[in-house]
Amino acid sequence: MKRIAGPVYLLNGRTVTEQKPPLANDARNGTMAWKILSAHNKGSDENMAITFDAMASHDITYVGIIQTARASALKEFPMPYVLTNCHNTLCAVGGTINEDDHMFGLSAAKKYGGIFVPGHQAVIHQYMREMHAKCGAMILGSDSHTRYGALGTMAVGEGGPELVKQLLGRTYDISRPEVVLIYLEGAPQNGVGPQDIALSLVKEVFADGFVKNRVMEFAGPGVAALSADFRNGIDVMTTETTCLSSIWITDENTKKWYDQHGRPQDYSPLAPDAVAQYDAALVVDLSAIRPMIALPFHPSNAYTIEEFNHDALDILAEVEKKTNTAMDAPQLHFDLRSKVHNGKVLVDQGVIAGCSGGTFENVSIAAQMLNGRSIGEGAFGLSVYPASQPVFLELSKNGDITSLLQCGAVVRSAFCGPCFGAGDVPAHQGLSIRHTTRNFPNREGSKPGNGQLAAVALMDARSIAATALNGGILTAATEIDVPQPQEYHFDHTPYQNRVYQGFGHPHPEDELKFGPNIVDWPAMQPLPENLVLEVVSVIRDAVTTTDELIPSGETSSYRSNPLGLAEFTLSRKDPHYVARSKAVRALEEARKAGENVSLLQELSAQTGATLQESDTGIGSVVFANKPGDGSAREQAASCQKVLGGWANIALEYATKRYRSNLVNWGMLPFQCDPETAQRLCVGARLVLSGIRGALIAGETQIQAKLVQGTEVTDVVLALRVSETEKPILLAGCLINYYAEK
Repeated sequence: MKRIAGPVYLLNGRTVTEQKPPLANDARNGTMAWKILSAHNKGSDENMAITFDAMASHDITYVGIIQTARASALKEFPMPYVLTNCHNTLCAVGGTINEDDHMFGLSAAKKYGGIFVPGHQAVIHQYMREMHAKCGAMILGSDSHTRYGALGTMAVGEGGPELVKQLLGRTYDISRPEVVLIYLEGAPQNGVGPQDIALSLVKEVFADGFVKNRVMEFAGPGVAALSADFRNGIDVMTTETTCLSSIWITDENTKKWYDQHGRPQDYSPLAPDAVAQYDAALVVDLSAIRPMIALPFHPSNAYTIEEFNHDALDILAEVEKKTNTAMDAPQLHFDLRSKVHNGKVLVDQGVIAGCSGGTFENVSIAAQMLNGRSIGEGAFGLSVYPASQPVFLELSKNGDITSLLQCGAVVRSAFCGPCFGAGDVPAHQGLSIRHTTRNFPNREGSKPGNGQLAAVALMDARSIAATALNGGILTAATEIDVPQPQEYHFDHTPYQNRVYQGFGHPHPEDELKFGPNIVDWPAMQPLPENLVLEVVSVIRDAVTTTDELIPSGETSSYRSNPLGLAEFTLSRKDPHYVARSKAVRALEEARKAGENVSLLQELSAQTGATLQESDTGIGSVVFANKPGDGSAREQAASCQKVLGGWANIALEYATKRYRSNLVNWGMLPFQCDPETAQRLCVGARLVLSGIRGALIAGETQIQAKLVQGTEVTDVVLALRVSETEKPILLAGCLINYYAEK
């Protein structure tokens, strides 16, 4: 891969140059990304206000979104809004609460005019690809892997409040994003799949943020070598680069996809102008990419399978060292080197599933590789989850399901569980290889607090099948002859017979169906004039994922209950966080009851500030070096807020979506310099005198007093918010802001 710093020009779709060509003055507007964004923009060219064509949520997120919009006088869904049921589908936790959420979703689709996809019909992104992607369209989803760029659709994954804004006729407000050209050349070797290319990209660009909050625009002659299904597999993984969105040129392979799915009218050719200017470029030789494995605990921790097998003991020793150092569980130690037997790596489990792995071509190729063979009778097991019922149906018709079942694999219905810890949890000290999207700590479902450790390595379905053929011995698919997939024929009958299509036909007289776990958001107060913030957690890891801020897995079942879910906040990273936050929240409750005069008087005397009960709030704050990588889940912020949190402090934020979640829940997104960061410790207090006035005045450097025992230090916190974010923060959260309106 070759990087080129901007500006970079693409000429006639074929020539990448740093030399500014003639007639390039408007070339910045020649990208596909700009054309699509500008067609959906109600703001200025530099401060964009985007409206989307459709939206999607799954059963972990749609209850909170609809509850928030309902509290703000929602009447009906103004656009196609798809409610899928692919995360809490198993209904395995908490009695009726998962199915109660599903019944709420169906009742909301009927009341407000939505589209309801029942459980096991499709994972969210496969349904949106099959039924709602459209060349030149934009789709917003409350899941970070909302990416349909390979089908000519710019899609964005965000926290729930951004979807609420769209439901209430507001816009998605962003500064004009930069665009990075991903120029593809050559063709993949036999045995190299979409996950291999995706992991190579993530490895190249993640660490230094090369595409962070930018749009990745795929072009070049190498695109033609990839089927639409293959492109989808790469595209969905662009989320792991921390980019904002993605878009690909469209061609005959794209047209074939739309024709296959009975929607030829939704295809149109997309390409950059004859002269298009980009902010940077990455030139990728597809033929040079080898089968990859992303080791715990991030998709960017990737190696070729060949190099990993050659140095497995040394590489695994480094993974163990980093893991054991990062864990707040000194009694637990990962033992991944025990997977090496006689110089070979033996894994415990294989999974092919979800929006990245469960596509037709991945499963069909794996099935043909395994046809007439056995995965063995040892510990290694293989689970396969086709991404939708239409995909499952075709695999059944063409015999691929038969091949999988006969070889010893287990075939399950469409479900996202293996991607976030709600399905196929490995054994203690187990290592699972998966064609799914993420391998963050404990995302496979283990619970270190209960003495459990397990891990996931990401691989392509082809190499997982090759490993299964070898009895669990890690094997690259290039070591064998990999067949082509069978021809796909889409049959929408399962959807026709099962999916509720209510868009444009609301029934306002219908009542929503509530279960006992569906609870309204607690009241949240506006930003006070002064704040006292107590540091309740300090995380020094290079990056903190949303999974660490609020764990996935079975805790997801409680997302319809804000206070119930909040009990799990940071539970796998800082088990003392909840208790500390509640103690600070108790101080605030005492202040509101007129019982906390002494604390404010003491801090006033120490800092010289004037802190009155009537104008000073007391809350908690979390520091992390770089929080928010990964999921779009708003609960990473909202759980902190309902426990009394008022802010985060960071050196930088890993993703726009996490920072947006903080703002939408009334959490001040502070940043600080490394020296200030080193001063922060649990129990320290920050006194922010006049913070409300400073926010109104647009001050970006907030003066604060850091109180540690008897020591008081002056520190400066950076606070950079847009004009559209400011009133939300002042109101205390998006719900309050809409209530004021």
